[in-house]
Amino acid sequence: MTNPPDSNASREQFGIWLGMLARQWRAEVDRRLSPFILTEARWIILFRLSTADLDLTQKELARVAGVQGPTLVRTLDWLEEKGLIERREVPDDRRAKTVHLTAKAEPALRQIQAVIQGVRAQIFSDVSDEELEQCLAVFKKIGRQFDAFAGSAQDRDMIMVGQGKK
Repeated sequence: MTNPPDSNASREQFGIWLGMLARQWRAEVDRRLSPFILTEARWIILFRLSTADLDLTQKELARVAGVQGPTLVRTLDWLEEKGLIERREVPDDRRAKTVHLTAKAEPALRQIQAVIQGVRAQIFSDVSDEELEQCLAVFKKIGRQFDAFAGSAQDRDMIMVGQGKK
Protein backbone atom coordinates (compact mmCIF):
# COMPACT_ATOMS: atom_id res chain seq x y z
CA MET A 1 0.00 0.00 0.00
CA THR A 2 1.40 3.41 -0.96
CA ASN A 3 1.09 6.48 1.17
CA PRO A 4 -0.90 9.40 -0.24
CA PRO A 5 1.19 12.39 -1.24
CA ASP A 6 1.72 14.90 1.54
CA SER A 7 -0.97 17.44 0.68
CA ASN A 8 0.47 20.03 3.08
CA ALA A 9 3.82 19.87 1.30
CA SER A 10 2.08 20.22 -2.06
CA ARG A 11 0.11 23.23 -0.83
CA GLU A 12 3.32 24.80 0.49
CA GLN A 13 5.10 24.22 -2.79
CA PHE A 14 2.18 25.57 -4.80
CA GLY A 15 2.62 29.13 -3.55
CA ILE A 16 6.39 28.96 -3.90
CA TRP A 17 6.14 27.70 -7.50
CA LEU A 18 3.40 30.17 -8.40
CA GLY A 19 5.42 33.15 -7.18
CA MET A 20 8.64 31.89 -8.73
CA LEU A 21 7.08 31.21 -12.14
CA ALA A 22 5.40 34.63 -12.21
CA ARG A 23 8.74 36.32 -11.42
CA GLN A 24 10.60 34.22 -14.00
CA TRP A 25 7.99 34.95 -16.68
CA ARG A 26 8.16 38.70 -16.08
CA ALA A 27 11.97 38.60 -15.88
CA GLU A 28 12.24 36.80 -19.23
CA VAL A 29 9.90 39.28 -20.94
CA ASP A 30 11.85 42.10 -19.27
CA ARG A 31 15.17 40.66 -20.48
CA ARG A 32 13.92 40.38 -24.06
CA LEU A 33 12.49 43.92 -24.02
CA SER A 34 15.49 45.59 -22.38
CA PRO A 35 17.17 46.48 -25.72
CA PHE A 36 14.09 48.61 -26.44
CA ILE A 37 14.44 50.61 -23.20
CA LEU A 38 11.26 49.08 -21.89
CA THR A 39 11.65 48.24 -18.23
CA GLU A 40 9.17 45.95 -16.52
CA ALA A 41 7.24 48.89 -15.08
CA ARG A 42 6.99 50.51 -18.52
CA TRP A 43 5.99 47.50 -20.58
CA ILE A 44 3.47 46.26 -18.01
CA ILE A 45 1.74 49.64 -17.98
CA LEU A 46 1.67 49.83 -21.78
CA PHE A 47 0.44 46.24 -22.01
CA ARG A 48 -2.30 46.76 -19.39
CA LEU A 49 -3.48 49.92 -21.14
CA SER A 50 -3.57 48.09 -24.48
CA THR A 51 -5.75 45.29 -23.09
CA ALA A 52 -8.12 47.42 -21.01
CA ASP A 53 -11.74 47.44 -22.15
CA LEU A 54 -12.36 50.81 -20.50
CA ASP A 55 -10.50 53.97 -19.57
CA LEU A 56 -8.37 53.45 -16.47
CA THR A 57 -7.63 56.11 -13.91
CA GLN A 58 -4.09 56.30 -12.59
CA LYS A 59 -5.29 54.65 -9.38
CA GLU A 60 -6.94 51.77 -11.27
CA LEU A 61 -3.88 51.39 -13.49
CA ALA A 62 -1.61 51.18 -10.44
CA ARG A 63 -3.76 48.37 -9.03
CA VAL A 64 -3.98 46.49 -12.34
CA ALA A 65 -0.24 46.84 -13.01
CA GLY A 66 0.66 45.97 -9.43
CA VAL A 67 2.74 49.08 -8.80
CA GLN A 68 2.73 51.69 -6.07
CA GLY A 69 1.56 55.25 -6.75
CA PRO A 70 4.99 56.96 -6.78
CA THR A 71 6.45 54.33 -9.13
CA LEU A 72 3.44 54.70 -11.41
CA VAL A 73 3.77 58.49 -11.51
CA ARG A 74 7.48 58.33 -12.42
CA THR A 75 6.78 55.72 -15.10
CA LEU A 76 3.83 57.66 -16.52
CA ASP A 77 5.98 60.82 -16.57
CA TRP A 78 8.59 58.96 -18.66
CA LEU A 79 5.99 57.42 -20.99
CA GLU A 80 4.30 60.80 -21.43
CA GLU A 81 7.64 62.51 -22.10
CA LYS A 82 8.28 59.94 -24.86
CA GLY A 83 4.81 60.60 -26.29
CA LEU A 84 3.54 57.05 -25.66
CA ILE A 85 0.68 57.99 -23.33
CA GLU A 86 -1.39 60.99 -22.38
CA ARG A 87 -3.27 61.77 -19.19
CA ARG A 88 -6.73 63.30 -19.29
CA GLU A 89 -8.74 64.84 -16.49
CA VAL A 90 -11.89 63.03 -15.44
CA PRO A 91 -14.83 65.43 -15.98
CA ASP A 92 -16.56 64.74 -12.64
CA ASP A 93 -13.34 64.50 -10.58
CA ARG A 94 -10.62 67.02 -11.39
CA ARG A 95 -8.19 65.21 -9.08
CA ALA A 96 -8.43 61.98 -11.08
CA LYS A 97 -6.85 61.39 -14.47
CA THR A 98 -7.34 58.63 -16.98
CA VAL A 99 -4.36 57.31 -18.92
CA HIS A 100 -4.51 56.74 -22.69
CA LEU A 101 -2.14 55.29 -25.25
CA THR A 102 -1.10 57.45 -28.17
CA ALA A 103 -0.51 56.37 -31.76
CA LYS A 104 3.22 56.67 -31.06
CA ALA A 105 2.89 53.70 -28.65
CA GLU A 106 1.87 51.28 -31.44
CA PRO A 107 5.42 50.14 -32.39
CA ALA A 108 6.27 49.51 -28.73
CA LEU A 109 3.01 47.60 -28.25
CA ARG A 110 3.75 45.42 -31.28
CA GLN A 111 7.18 44.66 -29.83
CA ILE A 112 5.71 43.89 -26.38
CA GLN A 113 3.07 41.60 -27.91
CA ALA A 114 5.67 39.79 -30.05
CA VAL A 115 7.93 39.20 -27.06
CA ILE A 116 5.08 38.06 -24.81
CA GLN A 117 3.81 35.69 -27.52
CA GLY A 118 7.33 34.34 -28.03
CA VAL A 119 7.84 33.69 -24.33
CA ARG A 120 4.38 32.15 -24.07
CA ALA A 121 5.00 29.83 -27.04
CA GLN A 122 8.32 28.71 -25.60
CA ILE A 123 7.15 28.04 -22.04
CA PHE A 124 3.97 26.26 -23.12
CA SER A 125 5.67 24.14 -25.80
CA ASP A 126 5.49 21.00 -23.62
CA VAL A 127 2.10 21.75 -22.06
CA SER A 128 -1.03 20.29 -23.64
CA ASP A 129 -4.26 22.27 -23.94
CA GLU A 130 -5.85 19.87 -21.47
CA GLU A 131 -3.09 20.42 -18.90
CA LEU A 132 -3.39 24.17 -19.28
CA GLU A 133 -7.18 24.08 -18.90
CA GLN A 134 -6.81 21.97 -15.76
CA CYS A 135 -4.27 24.43 -14.34
CA LEU A 136 -6.55 27.38 -15.12
CA ALA A 137 -9.48 25.61 -13.47
CA VAL A 138 -7.42 25.24 -10.28
CA PHE A 139 -6.35 28.90 -10.43
CA LYS A 140 -9.98 30.00 -10.82
CA LYS A 141 -11.09 27.76 -7.97
CA ILE A 142 -8.43 29.21 -5.69
CA GLY A 143 -9.26 32.72 -6.89
CA ARG A 144 -12.86 32.28 -5.77
CA GLN A 145 -11.59 31.52 -2.26
CA PHE A 146 -10.03 34.98 -2.14
CA ASP A 147 -13.47 36.54 -2.57
CA ALA A 148 -13.86 36.15 1.19
CA PHE A 149 -11.09 38.71 1.68
CA ALA A 150 -12.04 42.39 1.57
CA GLY A 151 -11.52 43.86 -1.89
CA SER A 152 -10.16 40.69 -3.47
CA ALA A 153 -12.99 40.22 -5.94
CA GLN A 154 -12.70 43.85 -7.02
CA ASP A 155 -8.90 43.52 -7.39
CA ARG A 156 -9.26 40.35 -9.47
CA ASP A 157 -11.90 42.00 -11.64
CA MET A 158 -9.55 44.94 -12.23
CA ILE A 159 -6.65 42.65 -13.04
CA MET A 160 -8.78 40.68 -15.48
CA VAL A 161 -9.96 43.82 -17.29
CA GLY A 162 -9.46 43.33 -21.00
CA GLN A 163 -8.16 39.78 -20.84
CA GLY A 164 -10.17 38.85 -23.89
CA LYS A 165 -9.82 42.14 -25.75
CA LYS A 166 -6.82 41.39 -27.94
